Amino acid sequence: MSGILFIISAPSGSGKSTLVNVPNLEFSVSYTTRPPRGSEQDGHEYHFISREQFEGMIMREQFLECALVFGNYYGTAKTVIEEAERQGHDVILDIDVQGAHQVKERLPEAISIFVLPPSREELESRLRKRSMSEHVPPQEIQRRLDGARREIENYPNYDYILVNDRLEPSVDKLVAVVQGERARRSGKDLSQQEKQYLETSEKCLKPRMEKQIKSILDSFDVSTPTALPTREVTGR
Repeated sequence: MSGILFIISAPSGSGKSTLVNVPNLEFSVSYTTRPPRGSEQDGHEYHFISREQFEGMIMREQFLECALVFGNYYGTAKTVIEEAERQGHDVILDIDVQGAHQVKERLPEAISIFVLPPSREELESRLRKRSMSEHVPPQEIQRRLDGARREIENYPNYDYILVNDRLEPSVDKLVAVVQGERARRSGKDLSQQEKQYLETSEKCLKPRMEKQIKSILDSFDVSTPTALPTREVTGR
């Protein structure tokens, strides 16, 4: 049986990288032409390659999705999905709204999850703390905040919404979404635990999150659905 493809997106600093360690879920490592930051290692956070190598992969149509973001390329290789399908494994893609749009167009059955920070103020605080270790200049923080607003405008295009205010409950909700989708597609009688996962996951569906996230959207001056994303909108 083919596995489930999950997509997770969030503005830089929202903390999604701390959420994706879900049991029996393969994490896809993207390719990028940007240099490593801080303690990042090749093959762990990203596959770091040259612009020439990346453009060669584009020419050979080796990407499931790719985008040019703030002057650097990012992309997911098709081989990740092909291998997961062969083995029947579930896989999660940590990609921005551009990549998510491309993947959903090609694979509409993919499950998309958008992670929101609890507020613009909290996101700015997280970015400033991160900037101390990454030596990020102040203008870069502002650029990421501006990019965050534009990315958050695309939340209506996602199936599930998670608010990463406290780590442990946020991880539990992501696990519930993953396990709930597994249970939904299993075609078998569900255990009590699986029913609980489904119940929790359904509370995170976008239509049921609209009222809960209103104050967050207001803090970013985002209150109404928007069109699908344009190019060059966010930072990965």
